[in-house]
Amino acid sequence: MIRMDKRGQLSVEYLLLVLIILIILGTVTIPLIGNSIDASMDVSMVSDAKTAVESISSAADIVYSNGPGSRRTMDIYIPQGTNLNTANNIVGMNITYSEGTKFVNSTVNYRLNNATTAVSKGWYRVTVNWVIGRNYLDVALTQI
Repeated sequence: MIRMDKRGQLSVEYLLLVLIILIILGTVTIPLIGNSIDASMDVSMVSDAKTAVESISSAADIVYSNGPGSRRTMDIYIPQGTNLNTANNIVGMNITYSEGTKFVNSTVNYRLNNATTAVSKGWYRVTVNWVIGRNYLDVALTQI
């Protein structure tokens, strides 16, 4: 006949209790971590879009302050496939994130060419140019 030690039985009970606690903690925290990751990705994507739009806006303001014939070129990152809109005094793009769509925009001091440019995720070289004789600034994108 095999006799069990009472200390061994307590050890097994403690191991089972710890296992149950870990399972409960895992089922509660894993969905929270997933939601946090989604939220941080959304913030990052909207922030990247805002940086791109404000960079174009800043370049347009510099070209405007330098006068006709001036040009400014820079590189920007577009966080997802979307349309870049330049119309009148606004540069903007729609960003789709987990809770919907947000139009990220920035205003400039002078008219821009009315254009909607389809862009995909990636780096672009942006040229803002004020051609002599025109009453608006040209914004052109080239994927790098």
